[in-house]
Amino acid sequence: MDLQKPTDHKRNWTVFFLFLLITLANYGVHIGFSLKPYMIFSLLYFVIMISQFRFYHLQLYEVAMLAFYLIYSFTGAFSLYPASSIRIMAGAFIYLSCYMVMKSILEGVHQSIIDKSIGYVGVIFNTASLLLYVIGLKSVDYFFDTEGIRISQFGLMIDRNYPRLIGLLQDPNFFVFYNTVFFAYYLCNSKGWLNKAGLILCITTNILTFSRGGLLVMLVLFVLYGMINHPFKQLKMTMGVILSVTFACYIAIVYLRFNLLSILESRMNDFTSDGGSGRIELWGRAWEYFTTHKIVGIGAFNFAEYNSFEYGDNLSVHNTFLDILSESGLLGIFFYLLFLLLVVYQLYQSKIHKHKPYLFLTIIGMVLQMGFLSVIINDIFFMVLAILSTYLNRYKRKAQESTPPVTTVQKVS
Repeated sequence: MDLQKPTDHKRNWTVFFLFLLITLANYGVHIGFSLKPYMIFSLLYFVIMISQFRFYHLQLYEVAMLAFYLIYSFTGAFSLYPASSIRIMAGAFIYLSCYMVMKSILEGVHQSIIDKSIGYVGVIFNTASLLLYVIGLKSVDYFFDTEGIRISQFGLMIDRNYPRLIGLLQDPNFFVFYNTVFFAYYLCNSKGWLNKAGLILCITTNILTFSRGGLLVMLVLFVLYGMINHPFKQLKMTMGVILSVTFACYIAIVYLRFNLLSILESRMNDFTSDGGSGRIELWGRAWEYFTTHKIVGIGAFNFAEYNSFEYGDNLSVHNTFLDILSESGLLGIFFYLLFLLLVVYQLYQSKIHKHKPYLFLTIIGMVLQMGFLSVIINDIFFMVLAILSTYLNRYKRKAQESTPPVTTVQKVS
């Protein structure tokens, strides 16, 4: 019989609450920046459990990641708006500190506990988001014609007359980004009623965001999943996804009172007229700032300030790579791309697409979405990187244990 110590159960619950609090990113305390629930939790854990805190071996990609944030923060010394650079420097320090605490927590539990926690938290996150969305629809009485004004009610955002799901977050595009890890997990672990329900919920909520880039990435992940799996599993999963989408459409049309397919078609047709919600114009501005500040950029976290001064709108680039290129120049983008390349290299080296395919799909999906979002520092991305680091440490230890010791034979003269 496998008996667990009471401390093991506490650690299991710790992982669950940590993941759950990360999904509550919208409910932070604003003190010049957002002090989020999981940050407070991490600080309390560190203070209370300081005797159990450990610094674990850094992966190659983690070394490159730390180097990038150091370089990125350094570019703030050359910025016209140093207050913004100082703010992102403080944010990066807090995020990375929480990252180290997160790693310490995850290293102390079995991999199966991490996977199960993702499964449970994903169901809670998507169920709560869907409920808030329905409450939001009822609060506006299913009236979406707001004359172009963006309105948020509970889990609903009415954006250019589209009823978009934001759930527990503030932005529908970031909702899909957060949901990527849960979608990939359920896609790769479809056994059991909980995971099946989780997959249906993920597909439903993702569709209701009407995020064109996010939905395109989800489709890519589904294709990749089919490529790394047995054809029979691929066919079975395809049928399951079709049924899930059909169910989601039925719920939307019958209970939420709007034609889901018609709205999706309209969103796709809008791309030719709205330039990706203004992204193409923002990308052009970011490239222009880069061409005039090629080496170190305009300074960390300065794009929004420049954009506000010159064009009157306080918007981000909506592209992580162009964001880094414009704000930290060739120096910053070199280290960021090195960081991502090392992540991909270590994924390949450990054959993670065979052993933990959901981690492989999650990271690929998040990197693809960086082309539509600015995620220089992000809670859920750091969570996935911490899970990956923990897995790679265990993979390395197992490989060392399975390698027979080398014995030397001495000649007898």
